[in-house]
Amino acid sequence: MPGYTLFVDTETSGMPTNWQRPYAEPGAWPHIAQVAWLLYGPEGELIKRENHYVRPSDYDISPASGRVHGLTLAFLQEHGEPRRAVMQRLHDDLVRYQPLLVGHFLALDFHMLGVSFHRSELPNPLVGLPTFCTMRFTERFMQPMRQQYLRLADLYHRQFGRPMLNQHDALADAEATAQCYFELWRKGDIDAQTLADQPQLLPPPATATAERPPFWQFWRQSA
Repeated sequence: MPGYTLFVDTETSGMPTNWQRPYAEPGAWPHIAQVAWLLYGPEGELIKRENHYVRPSDYDISPASGRVHGLTLAFLQEHGEPRRAVMQRLHDDLVRYQPLLVGHFLALDFHMLGVSFHRSELPNPLVGLPTFCTMRFTERFMQPMRQQYLRLADLYHRQFGRPMLNQHDALADAEATAQCYFELWRKGDIDAQTLADQPQLLPPPATATAERPPFWQFWRQSA
């Protein structure tokens, strides 16, 4: 297994209107309402567990997203922290440990973190880090004419034979992703070559490009 591994999940205020727009473009990207990450060491030991809500000083929650994760502006005002403070903590972990970044539907988390680093006036430490999406990996488990990928709860049930609890809470989703990932390693479904074969995630260009339908468009309700 690689050296350090960081499992991350975000809950957001909405969904991107266009995945090819620059992070700096006003209104193109939603906001992170909750972010959680788990850092594991080379021996598979848990080093730290972080779970943070972001105070909604400049964003609202769309009705659709609120129905998915259940976060409200009142809860976030009470329990949220300043965005800059939260993103600084994650930035420091990414810079210090240079981990493999793992998530389920990682494309959304990768871009939402990039947007939040930009809004916090922090350099984006994700650029150049290795990434692995457990959702994209599940394509090999699917049969023709069915959905392309497994949702996290479906993968969890497939691996452990029991339902996943507390779906769409960032910490619960990050923990479930970590459990699935390590179980896939244990069973031999994932190895170093599997990690190397996944395409590298990249931020969008700094200037706008023509819109193309993203491959993950189907997964609106799994974020």
